[in-house]
Amino acid sequence: MILVEKTGLVTGTLIQRYKRFLADVRLEDGSIVIAHSTNTGSMKTCWEPGDRVLLESAANPNRKLKFTWLAVERPGGWVGVETGMPNRVVAEAARRDALPGLSGLHSVRTEVKYGAENSRIDVLAQDAEGRQVFIEVKNTTLKAGEWALFPDAVTERGAKHLRELQAMVRGGHRAAIVFFVHRTDVDRFDAAREIDPAYATELDRAADTGVLVLPLAVRLVTSPGANGLWSLGWELPGLLPWCPRR
Repeated sequence: MILVEKTGLVTGTLIQRYKRFLADVRLEDGSIVIAHSTNTGSMKTCWEPGDRVLLESAANPNRKLKFTWLAVERPGGWVGVETGMPNRVVAEAARRDALPGLSGLHSVRTEVKYGAENSRIDVLAQDAEGRQVFIEVKNTTLKAGEWALFPDAVTERGAKHLRELQAMVRGGHRAAIVFFVHRTDVDRFDAAREIDPAYATELDRAADTGVLVLPLAVRLVTSPGANGLWSLGWELPGLLPWCPRR
């Protein structure tokens, strides 16, 4: 089941990514455009020059950068690089009661302030028993062998979110950390223990506290159209196993 779909997308060949926000792309007609990259992180293992990419045209004709970079095709499959999509897809799955690992959700809201450390929860819902369910979503794209790993750089903000979720569980609510594995060439998940051991320790502690750890398998469904434009859809077929990579 496709939960969110983008249509009318343009294909091109990636030349370079630079200054965190920018990517040069050669379109099919040979012209070169500068696309906006919403992912300002390291994007390790996500791209190489020469990869095929999918771009979305800006709805606002006055926007300086006319395209946004959505996905890139790596040797093992497509990787989603638009960082706003995970929250949108997870919220839509929750609204449809189709979120793997969490059933019976309703009254879904997004970007709600909460916690003692001045945070915003990505998705807040209620379960069938009326308990609040706090869902934090992490875009996960780093690959090492068959593993998807998070984070790709040290993240104190991510550790803070884990502490907030634990506090919600101790307060009698439910909480989950969703790792949105935004690529199709991996089959298991773990924290990036070598990159951020403090985050890995906090994740283990959160799981022991009762926070659900949900590594979502994400299927990116691409389809070329007769007019040369493509569509890109997001499906959530299930969960990946959490396998500590020692």
